[in-house]
Amino acid sequence: MREAHSVEQVRAAEAALMAVLPEGTLMQRAAAGLAVTCAGLLGRVYGSRVVLLVGSGDNGGDALYAGARLARRGARVDALLLSPQRAHAGGLAALRSAGGWSLPADAPGFPAAAQRLVAAADLVMDGIVGIGGRGGLRAPAAELAQAVGEAGAVVVAVDLPSGVDADTGAVPEVVEGLPSALRADVTVTFGTHKPGLLVDPGAAYAGVVELVDIGLEPPAPVLRAAQHADIARLLPRPARETDKYARGVLGLAAGSERYPGAAVLATGAALHGGAGALRYVGPRAVGDAVLAAHPEVMVGAGRVQAYAVGPGIDTGEEARERLAAVLADEVPVLVDADGLTLLAESGPKALRNTPGALLTPHAGEAVRLLAGLGEESTRAGVEADRIGDARRLAAGYAATVLLKGSTTVIADPRGEVWVNPTGTPYLATAGSGDVLTGLSGALLAAGLSPTEAAVCGAYLHGLAGHLAADEGAPCSASDVLRALPGAWHEVCGA
Repeated sequence: MREAHSVEQVRAAEAALMAVLPEGTLMQRAAAGLAVTCAGLLGRVYGSRVVLLVGSGDNGGDALYAGARLARRGARVDALLLSPQRAHAGGLAALRSAGGWSLPADAPGFPAAAQRLVAAADLVMDGIVGIGGRGGLRAPAAELAQAVGEAGAVVVAVDLPSGVDADTGAVPEVVEGLPSALRADVTVTFGTHKPGLLVDPGAAYAGVVELVDIGLEPPAPVLRAAQHADIARLLPRPARETDKYARGVLGLAAGSERYPGAAVLATGAALHGGAGALRYVGPRAVGDAVLAAHPEVMVGAGRVQAYAVGPGIDTGEEARERLAAVLADEVPVLVDADGLTLLAESGPKALRNTPGALLTPHAGEAVRLLAGLGEESTRAGVEADRIGDARRLAAGYAATVLLKGSTTVIADPRGEVWVNPTGTPYLATAGSGDVLTGLSGALLAAGLSPTEAAVCGAYLHGLAGHLAADEGAPCSASDVLRALPGAWHEVCGA
């Protein structure tokens, strides 16, 4: 399990630890881990060229002390001091004592000299701004970030890529063509993960994230990301004496004459979701298409342990009646796609008789759901604050919300948040959401809570997307569907 903590939590944990440790111990622990990672990336340290981008905060100090360790091993280390008067004095002295060099930003000819050093570097260490930074990079840091992006050096961010918001992952818009944040190949983060390292766009800037333990003991995390073992513990496994009804029955209200494929895809995924049986409830013609593709499905109403409703049902009067019937059944329900559009019109009161709900919007549907709470937003606004808007929706609708996107964020009504680490851009294809709905709905019927079903469904769905596009070629939703058993097998090992 990866756990992430807010800046406020990290600062408090650091203060508690510094109160009982000798001065400078935390920084030395961070610098030691940072130097080890950089040495591993360089392969051969002796004779390599390392450039440090040094700001005024503790991140700059971490970079300087790590640079000193590399210099003692024979690397040529140059520190570009972007705030010369506020550079960490101890770190700068350690670097110079180890044979490193420094170049202050107010020195004559700094821009040209700095760009030459960056162009010749084997590794660039980003220690410009730490977790307390707000807003994008400004001159001269923005110009250096551009030079780093054009160079061939490995880029290592110290704790967090400069320009990325540690709590949200937000990255400011580009100004005058210069980067607002620095992209890293590897981020070495200290003590705990920060939410901005796990949520786009920040996650895309972080590269591979390496965690260095410096002894922090923070409280409960604000964000979690599951790993294989966590998912394996949650997935339903039948006992020897279990029958199909005991494993759970999912009712699926999906598809219409206009969109029959949504029902076929959601049904196929549901059959791989761990429930014992599936009932399709919908138009006769769509039911015939479902049976033709999946003869094991039961067609028609009956007792179910959970419902999944919405993919392809359209938004006419018949669709409204289907959604109302599902919500009146007083079983856990997953609402997706057209179902969300209709739910947004009614608002949270439509879920008042539901013992547990899972809503699975993309950004555009989230905007409509927020409007159902009387809040205005835009697709861009939701994508810029995925964590905040997922929490607002979860609280407002008293439901678990799986907010789809380049980073899928899951929030429950208590305010707990998960991010899914297995997503891939190849899942941005028609019908992919229908597959997720069927899979997660079946997990809900099999006895998982709405949050567990969301976390497991998103994880397996993302993993199946990777398997379907294994050769780097585009894949369809049907390919993702066929890859679900392989994803399940990879997680559980059986």
